[in-house]
Amino acid sequence: MRPGDQELLQIPVTRGKVALRSVDAAYMLSSDLGYIKVNRFAENTIEEFDQAIETVKKAGATSLVLDLRDNPGGILTAATHIADEFLQEDKLILFQKDRNNKRIDSYATDDGDFEDREVYILINENSASASEIVAGALQDNDIGIIVGRRSFGKGLVQQEMKLGDGSSVRLTVARYYTPTGRSIQRPYDMGKEAYFNEYINRYQNGELIDESNIEVNDSLKRITPGGKVVYGGGGIVPDVFVPSPDGYILQTLDYFARTGFADRFTNMYLQEDGAYLFNLSKQEFLEEYEVPEPVMENFIQFAQLYNTSIKLPGYRNEISLIIKSSIAEQLFGTQLKVKLINQEDNMIKKVLQLHAKSN
Repeated sequence: MRPGDQELLQIPVTRGKVALRSVDAAYMLSSDLGYIKVNRFAENTIEEFDQAIETVKKAGATSLVLDLRDNPGGILTAATHIADEFLQEDKLILFQKDRNNKRIDSYATDDGDFEDREVYILINENSASASEIVAGALQDNDIGIIVGRRSFGKGLVQQEMKLGDGSSVRLTVARYYTPTGRSIQRPYDMGKEAYFNEYINRYQNGELIDESNIEVNDSLKRITPGGKVVYGGGGIVPDVFVPSPDGYILQTLDYFARTGFADRFTNMYLQEDGAYLFNLSKQEFLEEYEVPEPVMENFIQFAQLYNTSIKLPGYRNEISLIIKSSIAEQLFGTQLKVKLINQEDNMIKKVLQLHAKSN
């Protein structure tokens, strides 16, 4: 059934392979600063990332921003490959220890395309596992600058075992450690409930707003070869802290912007009143389209199913950007959405400041 049609349509569907892209965007933030966003570490990530590196290098990138925010991790080999891009040969990327204390080390090769170049790694409280491997490997080798907020804290190596009924079980077989010997795994000592509540506590204790509220364990302190102090036991603490939007509503809207929350709403809008947008070119859309007030009001009603405290007055610019970026993704692809969001992104602004000072 389609909107506007009077009868049901019978359409045969043939199952096919649908590739889930792991690199959302690869473009230039300035004449010499490239940007790559990786949303997960999957089987196709290595190939996609290599293509993205070539894209920004050909565009003139001598420095790079690697955006791992909200990246939950994935395949270990994809993470070590990306870390290898920035590390010189024989530098330790990570090591693993199993229950018998057997150690497996992973080292960088001579294949890196971005060695000895300036790199910024963006992380937040939703960057986990393989994302933390990349950030930890570079931080412990004194390569680049980690920008953002403390990462999630998952340092487990898991092996998937398929069962006869088509389901599968993921079994933890080892823990991984950063080059200085840090385990970034948050402890389960107080039970599963306390483990998940620790993540919620970050919102309540003000850690996301003020870096002085980040709790570290001095007994897990490590020193990098360059003399930098780093900590284990609960995620990667960034070198440069950037707070999240202040207040629950702004944090919620920030979540809406960075995820696909608005996609269902904008899809319905494009099928009905917004159908004319399909006739606009990308340039016309960017320069001429402004989200109508009634559309923003309708979005508020849609969003209040998730957070009843959201109101249009005071948040008009944020809501307009959420809707326009979601429409941009559906019309022109994910990269345009990322570009629009990044124009008002505080971490991107901080990186541009750091980059300007370094030059």
